[in-house]
Amino acid sequence: MESRALERELVSRFYRGNGLNLGIAAVAALAGGTLNIAVSWLMQQLIDTASGVSGAYPLEELAFLTGVFILVCFASFMLKYASEPRFIEKALRQYKDFAFKKLTEKNISSFKDESTAAYLSAMTNDVGSIEADYLGRQLELITKTTAFFGSLALMLCYSPTLTLVAAAVTALPLAASLLTGSRLTAAERRVSDRSADFTAALSDCLGGFTVVKTFKAEKEIFALFAENNRSLEHEKFGRRRLRVLVGMFGAVTGITAQLTVFLVGAYLALSGKGITAGTVIMFVNLMNMLIDPVAELPAILGSRKAAKGLIAKLAAALREGESVGGEVHHERLEEGICLEDVRFSYDGENEVLHGVTARLRAGGSYAVVGASGSGKSTLLKLLTAENSGYSGHIRLDGTELSELAPESLYEMMSVIQQNVFVFNASITDNITMFRSFPEDELRSALRCAHLDELIAKRGGDCLCGENGKELSGGEKQRISIARSLLKRSSVLLADEATAALDAQTAHRVTSDILDLDGITRIVVTHSLEESLLRRFDGIVVMRDGRIEELGSFTELMEKRGYFRALYTVSE
Repeated sequence: MESRALERELVSRFYRGNGLNLGIAAVAALAGGTLNIAVSWLMQQLIDTASGVSGAYPLEELAFLTGVFILVCFASFMLKYASEPRFIEKALRQYKDFAFKKLTEKNISSFKDESTAAYLSAMTNDVGSIEADYLGRQLELITKTTAFFGSLALMLCYSPTLTLVAAAVTALPLAASLLTGSRLTAAERRVSDRSADFTAALSDCLGGFTVVKTFKAEKEIFALFAENNRSLEHEKFGRRRLRVLVGMFGAVTGITAQLTVFLVGAYLALSGKGITAGTVIMFVNLMNMLIDPVAELPAILGSRKAAKGLIAKLAAALREGESVGGEVHHERLEEGICLEDVRFSYDGENEVLHGVTARLRAGGSYAVVGASGSGKSTLLKLLTAENSGYSGHIRLDGTELSELAPESLYEMMSVIQQNVFVFNASITDNITMFRSFPEDELRSALRCAHLDELIAKRGGDCLCGENGKELSGGEKQRISIARSLLKRSSVLLADEATAALDAQTAHRVTSDILDLDGITRIVVTHSLEESLLRRFDGIVVMRDGRIEELGSFTELMEKRGYFRALYTVSE
């Protein structure tokens, strides 16, 4: 989807199924503008009646009209109370829901290179600006537009001459507003960018708290935080000052215009031109409804344009790296994985994998071993399309990895990672990923991941805390293992899955993985335990980004090559 089309789709979420709320809110806004005019007319009539002007309404009739006016005001306010908050609530909820849904449609490789802070800012700070400057302002425009044209019509009915004077002096606040209001769009965009930078810096400072303390880097981290804080507040200061400047010019020129109309009206009244004191007061009051829309219109439109720019910015971010992939759908691995001369570089220049070639049959179990930095984890990331841009061929049942539909690949693969993310939810929800599974399948996954004791002790409803702070590293790892087992994919990838476990539990978990039937298992491990290695169908030995050796434990030991040297050193 193109960015413009995605932007239109985002905007459409404000109004989808929200027409009734918007319609009632618009009626309330229209009534608000009309009532403002009615106030001026009532004031004119009351002043003329009090002044004894001939033909003025009797005080009793004006009292009745005033009562009706108050009732209509109350009804208008109730309409606004019942519709506007509901309209904005639904609009923002649908907007954020749609944006997040589009975000989840990205593939892993495109999302991992993006800044999460930009999305955090878009879903928090930017939404606040959109609420105030886009959704709120469109209803304000209805009120002000109604008041403007209604005031102009009423003024023309009473005195075309004084109306002409009022129209001429209204150009003053319009010119002042045009000179300043257009700069708000750029200012709003700069604030959004700095807000994203500040969010990223704050997230880093909090996420790296332990590192900061252990390295005694509090002063340096504070300087980093303070610089980002200063930059954000400086941009907000500029935006705030610009808004004050727009308001100041509007106020000064507005007062000038009002006083001018008052002076001309007083002159016409004293000259016997058919202008009463009440009419002069009415004109001065109506001038507010001429000046306000004219003076604020550029600022309102500028704010709406700035808010629209924030929507466009989110649309561009969602469009960038949008999930792309093949269209071939393949549910399960039936034959195997074939790698032919696979080469990969993170920066496009320095290769970390060099001509990797291997055949892994479906249903087999394979250990990937090698020294740190040999390319083990990178190889697994290529298999899950977390890293793209490889050369050579990675084929699953003869289908090139890049030709597989992303959803099919994620259905086929389960990954047990070294760094486990745990949601601030219950243990059970973290295992099931908020989905429903048959009770026997859940119990089986818990048993294989050795979580029975944890569940018995704390209960499945126990909250894990932010990023699993209530759990130990080993407990989080077991949750990750249970997740993958419960998914029942045809390929299970484990990247140092037992690194955080004690030796006994690590042995049991690896053994349980090897016991799984009908699943292709590829396990990156640093543990060279003979009793386990002998159970693998094959051992892939990585060295400097290449497959140095591939074979069973017995074959590799008899070969007396690199693997035997690794194994001997580990004993």
